[in-house]
Amino acid sequence: MKYAGIGCLVLLVLGVLIIGGSVVGGYNSLVALDQAAQQAWGQVQNVYQRRADLVPNLVETVKGAANFEKDTFTQVTEARAKVGQVTTQVAGGPPKSQAQLDQFQQAQAGLGNALSRLLVVVEKYPELKATQNFRDLQAQLEGTENRISVERMRYNEAEQAFNTKRQSFPTVLIAGFFGTRFDVKPYFKAQEGAETAPKVKF
Repeated sequence: MKYAGIGCLVLLVLGVLIIGGSVVGGYNSLVALDQAAQQAWGQVQNVYQRRADLVPNLVETVKGAANFEKDTFTQVTEARAKVGQVTTQVAGGPPKSQAQLDQFQQAQAGLGNALSRLLVVVEKYPELKATQNFRDLQAQLEGTENRISVERMRYNEAEQAFNTKRQSFPTVLIAGFFGTRFDVKPYFKAQEGAETAPKVKF
């Protein structure tokens, strides 16, 4: 009788330790994956900021040769300002919802479209295309666009690792205890019309 009580107590303690270890392990994994997702988001913001920083130099370079294309310059400037506003809204970390991420992505796409129009305008000015300054800026912009694609892919991979762990049993139960701290994370998605190749000449 005495040994049976001790055996039950030992089993109870072991059960508590196993469950406690599972909860701690699940929580720590979610924290690690959440931090990886935040780091990936930081890189996404970093490359988008690089593009935004190139815009004033590109506009000034083009303005010198195409000073009457005021509408195009205005569109680029307004799109860059909108990107700045949306970026400020998500400065505290990755977007919490698909709607926030879509808003961020829409603002970035607006700037990308405005830059594409600016580069189409440049086609009318062969002397501008021949300048070293413009060629350098164009090469930096193209490199930045490639980096954006890579960092968005890495961000989606980090989000997928987090979401997979978060939705797995028993971690899904653990995540539920912490309210919105470990909500499912949104992904970057292709923009509408992305299946159609843009007609931009360089």
